[in-house]
Amino acid sequence: MEQRIDPNTQPGYAAGTDPAYVPGLTASVPAVKPETSPERAVPQQPEPEPEPVVEPVSDAAEPEAAEPPSDRKEAKDGPVFDVSDRRGSITADHEGVRFRLDDQEAEFRWDEISAVEVKLPRFGRRFTVVVHMPNHRWFNAEVDAPAKSRLKEWAEEIDAVLDAYFEES
Repeated sequence: MEQRIDPNTQPGYAAGTDPAYVPGLTASVPAVKPETSPERAVPQQPEPEPEPVVEPVSDAAEPEAAEPPSDRKEAKDGPVFDVSDRRGSITADHEGVRFRLDDQEAEFRWDEISAVEVKLPRFGRRFTVVVHMPNHRWFNAEVDAPAKSRLKEWAEEIDAVLDAYFEES
């Protein structure tokens, strides 16, 4: 059996391990990382917040009774599906389906949805809803359930909403 006596050298990055690597077109990763020391860091000053403008209320005009903001659940009688976890949420009601992940939100009206798919995992607690559009595009959102038993409850709740509002054509 032959063995190499060469020193142990590690292979360079290849497209199989780094899809951004193209030989000859991209620069290789520098061997020395730039030093960032806390002394060089410049603390950023927070911008001062503008003071709120207070408008005086005249005696001639009576203030109107402020209505409490209407909750989406109270907007129309019917089933509402609303689940969320630490990062995102899935909501389905009379308006349509809304996905939220961190600070991003996507809203789909019932008239622009061609199909809604619910995926329950065989193992795990990740509840997935996929909205299919007529132009063959699809969007999905996932929410972690607090317990595996909640997945079946959520599937029944979203089925009730789909039966009430979604009309297949």
